Amino acid sequence: MVEHGVTGRVVIVTGAGQGIGRGMAHHLGRNGAAIVVAEWKQHRAERTVEELTALGVPAIAAVCDISEKGQVDDMVARTVAHFGKVDGLINNAQTFRPQAPMATVSGDDVDVFYDSGVKGTLWAMQAVYPHMQAAGWGRIVNFVSAAGITGMAGYGAYNASKEAIRALTRTAAREWGRDGIVVNCIAPGAASKRGQDSAARNTEAFQQFMREHPIGRQGDPEDDIGPVALFLCSDACRYLTGQTFMVDGGAFLFA
Repeated sequence: MVEHGVTGRVVIVTGAGQGIGRGMAHHLGRNGAAIVVAEWKQHRAERTVEELTALGVPAIAAVCDISEKGQVDDMVARTVAHFGKVDGLINNAQTFRPQAPMATVSGDDVDVFYDSGVKGTLWAMQAVYPHMQAAGWGRIVNFVSAAGITGMAGYGAYNASKEAIRALTRTAAREWGRDGIVVNCIAPGAASKRGQDSAARNTEAFQQFMREHPIGRQGDPEDDIGPVALFLCSDACRYLTGQTFMVDGGAFLFA
């Protein structure tokens, strides 16, 4: 029988101290998963764990800089030591830099995006792999962006890192499928309340973008992105791997 939920599953969510990561942690937790809040700021990690605990969700905080392989390995080891297994990994966290035109993108810009995004995703995937392989079951969800697919101006280093993560996703999907591990991507279109109030969303360009948006609003991290993450962490997606899900309300419609 195919289980369409995450009851009893142990899921690591990186960057779960705020924003989309926090929303997904809440949604998966409310639907039966135990959650590892992997977050580099301790107070944010503890806040999310307190919220989950109040809901009756088994959860632990794992302070972790995803750009440091040793810390990622320790985070996964702690997960297995505490819960006895790791079923799902959601690679949501990434450090950001200000946008810059291609002519001025620096090596530091590229390094920040690659160390936290590409390498951080890779380190985490490698750390959970032997545990998932031994179990014959695993779910990995990586986070990418429509900006990388469309080549959004001003985001060259960021775009390159997100497309690199998609390449890692497809390669892992091809190599690990027979181990019972499926690997997919989400390209989200969502914002927390803080994100919705940001200056970038008060520009005329953004307002025009929203006027042309099929659904006409930004997604909600918990109620719009969370359910897709839950699906990708369940057995319902066992015959689906290496794909990119545009969870953006139809903002970018690709075949």
